[in-house]
Amino acid sequence: MSINTATSSNAARLPFRVRPLALVLAACAFPAMAHQDDPFELQSIEVKGEALQAEGAAYSGTRLDHEEIRDHRVSRPQELFRYIPGMNLTGYGLPGVADQVSLRGFGNGGHGGDIGFVVDGIPLNEAMSHADGYADLNVIVPLELERMTVLRGPVSALYGNYNRAGTVTLQTRKGGNYRDLDLSTGSYGTVDLQAAAGAESGGKQELNLAAQHFRSDGFRDQSAGERSTLAGRWAIQTTPALEIAVSARAHEADADNPGYLTRAQFKNDPYGKDARTKNDGSEKSFYTLRTDINYRLAPELKLLSFAYVTQQDFTRWFSRGAAAATSWRQREESYDRNVFGAGFNLNGHHHLGTGQLSWIGGIETFSEATDYLKHENTQFRRQVGTAEFDRRFQLDNLAVFGEATLDLHRLFKPSIGLRWDRFTGDCDVRGAETSTTDCDRMTPVEHFSPKLGVRSQLADAVELRASWAEGFALANDMAKYSLGASDVDPNVFRQTEIGANIQLSSRLVLDVAAYHLRSSDEINFDSLANEYINAGSTRRTGVEISALWAPAEGFDLALTWASAHSRVLDNPDASLEDKRVTAVPRYTATVEANWRPLPGWRATAAWRKVGSYAVTQDNTQEYDGYGVFDLRAAYTFPGAHASTLYAAIDNVADREYATAVSTVGYATGAPRTLRVGAQLSF
Repeated sequence: MSINTATSSNAARLPFRVRPLALVLAACAFPAMAHQDDPFELQSIEVKGEALQAEGAAYSGTRLDHEEIRDHRVSRPQELFRYIPGMNLTGYGLPGVADQVSLRGFGNGGHGGDIGFVVDGIPLNEAMSHADGYADLNVIVPLELERMTVLRGPVSALYGNYNRAGTVTLQTRKGGNYRDLDLSTGSYGTVDLQAAAGAESGGKQELNLAAQHFRSDGFRDQSAGERSTLAGRWAIQTTPALEIAVSARAHEADADNPGYLTRAQFKNDPYGKDARTKNDGSEKSFYTLRTDINYRLAPELKLLSFAYVTQQDFTRWFSRGAAAATSWRQREESYDRNVFGAGFNLNGHHHLGTGQLSWIGGIETFSEATDYLKHENTQFRRQVGTAEFDRRFQLDNLAVFGEATLDLHRLFKPSIGLRWDRFTGDCDVRGAETSTTDCDRMTPVEHFSPKLGVRSQLADAVELRASWAEGFALANDMAKYSLGASDVDPNVFRQTEIGANIQLSSRLVLDVAAYHLRSSDEINFDSLANEYINAGSTRRTGVEISALWAPAEGFDLALTWASAHSRVLDNPDASLEDKRVTAVPRYTATVEANWRPLPGWRATAAWRKVGSYAVTQDNTQEYDGYGVFDLRAAYTFPGAHASTLYAAIDNVADREYATAVSTVGYATGAPRTLRVGAQLSF
């Protein structure tokens, strides 16, 4: 780990659709038109912010590079979050559905809008799919990742909405000659097949491919799931200054969901299913096509441009009702989503005397349309009666951003970031529905977000950093399209952070950060006035620690620990003041020990601890948290193309615990599981 500061009934109604065949044809069009025989070599194509982030930053970030990601042997990228200080994956145990993630006192990332997720600079967050800011990382193949960086707090000007707790940036592999496989099988009929390949041709063309097929019967009744992903990228250099890349991604998933358990059911049989849960599950198809064009204007100046389209169909069925009810109703929600986005940015790197200036400035836009269909009382996936909602939501964004870092002196390395966003949108009723909630044109919303920071290299082994940053959030979900929200300003988040990176010895590195983050102008509904208002404030504070220690040859120890204290300071409901924010653990910790007793052999022991958190807004219910212990062993054969055999036992003590507890119910964590696999390189 690097510690640095750095299928639906209403589908035919969509205005345009991107089909898999169209992706293939579009991708194949570029090689035919771009053939060249000139003796120049392909340069590395950058994406938004890639080069700038490499220069370091005045805010806290954790980066996992390809080899580290591969060594963890995960089937989903989100399984890596346990190695990020303060980050916790709240697994819902619902295959095919995005999990919830907490970070820096916010408890609704992934399944909501607290955290931004981007792949090669393109956002994964969805405006109106199940929840505002929903992001499904299951569309990413872990073996295709070059690096994952988690920026903690609203610190980057490159990303706007959904950036309040932080941003997860995923960079895929580009270029290179490699052929990698990661094949594993395990308990409960689990099979995970991952493949990635890269090839270069004559220094002028690059091809990168990745694929994954995952299936499992699940450790609970009615929890089988299956998903397949195929991703590809092709790049060509048509002139010494011009680079073009085309990439595409296709993902299909189908899963059964066991639903949640009541507290009594969880205590009695945590791996069972509530008899009132019907044939719940999910279906998803996701396709995206993207083009990048980079032009080198000067040796130290690049113009990067991109355009992309995404088409997604996502349907969920889930049963819900009062805990004491004799039967539950099944709800069906379908989200058919189309997105078009484009942008360009200038990237510069300039030597100024003994210092260096790195900067980026750009403009980007996206237009996202979501057809939302909700039936509140389906009978075993059969629609009955009139839909509660049958609407199309439109959200458009225009953003201008800039960010710069200046290595002026080892004691003074300032950075600045500025971002301006404008959002517009509309809501249309598409068919008969029972809902009477507002569906109107969205009042335009604008926001300007500044970011400031400084680094100081006090000594070769000591670097200090400090930053101040502002983020924002729009009115949530359908509230954006309500006449009652016409006078509401964005919810504003301001963070102050100090940190230090210290190499205490040649074998011990420590990184510490402390933050204070306060939100204001929180958006709440005034039932008496029948309108939304800006009223409310929340304070979030915490400390985050990462440490790497190698006390002896062949042995190392890694620690991540973080505390998070979130309190409601002001709320229209006075009874909620001074209460904890729900779903935010008081602390999280991961300790991992690696032992290499003989050449090629490696044994790993890992302990994960999640502290208590509030379940209800009034804090009358609290979950005590949990701890799990995992073991892994691997042997890597010698040779130029190393191959590795590995085995893992997760939850060695077979502890019964819940990965998520809410007012809806308990989501059970996995029991003791065994995995065996092989990593091959050719």
